[in-house]
Amino acid sequence: MTGDWTAWPGERFSLGEGLRRVGERLIMVDILTGRLLALPADGEPEVLLQLAEPLGAVAPRPGGGWLAAAGTGIAVLGDSGVERWLARPEDGARTAMRMNDAVADPHGRFWAGSMAYDTTPGAGSLYRADPDGTVTRVLGDLTVPNGPAFDADGTTMYLADSAKGVIHRFAVEPGTGRLAERAEFATVESGSPDGMTVDAEGFLWSAIWGAGQVRRYAPDGSLDRVVEVPAEQPTSVHVDQDRLVVTSATVGLAEPGEFDGAVLSIAL
Repeated sequence: MTGDWTAWPGERFSLGEGLRRVGERLIMVDILTGRLLALPADGEPEVLLQLAEPLGAVAPRPGGGWLAAAGTGIAVLGDSGVERWLARPEDGARTAMRMNDAVADPHGRFWAGSMAYDTTPGAGSLYRADPDGTVTRVLGDLTVPNGPAFDADGTTMYLADSAKGVIHRFAVEPGTGRLAERAEFATVESGSPDGMTVDAEGFLWSAIWGAGQVRRYAPDGSLDRVVEVPAEQPTSVHVDQDRLVVTSATVGLAEPGEFDGAVLSIAL
């Protein structure tokens, strides 16, 4: 325990990310080690599978397995790893690239961002994988895209560009997935907006890398709440009934503290 926070036992992750509930399981990834993990209510995280390349985030497939933002593209994963690639759009880029955060929207589309390992400004993109397996580049000129996160009906998307300290809001055409109106939703001056989720009230939660915080924003973009986290680099956030669960990272920290890299939870 630290204050009202509880830390999962065991490993402290280099770049823990991608929290979400899938059925009865709470899952996450450790990006740089290519691992997908399940978080039991009691006990240490369990490795479900491991890839030989970075694993940014996953979403379950209706027929079993996972869609994944992995390596330089979007893949279908089975129990033992990659079954097939839908596309590897960042192969052959001028600078070394990898996929980062990703999520499925309420209509079954999978949205995944890419970034340069050296965070070259504007080198990243946002891709959309439709249910038929078609992959489309929908946005460019991103540096470190995080999220996206969708409202309940999938007509609003939030996307952070962490390096620029900004969260954008987009109107989404539900039938096609086409992005329409774009607006600046919120800016972060201390720290960087990282992983996000939208709760049942339509409020956006964002992990704030470098500031040791999670922030909750109202639908109009006003700051509703700040929750202090005992880890310097929170990376993703999940609202799990009456608890807030947060992943964090040790990468880049010269002297990680006790809870840096931990998965943490607190009652709301």
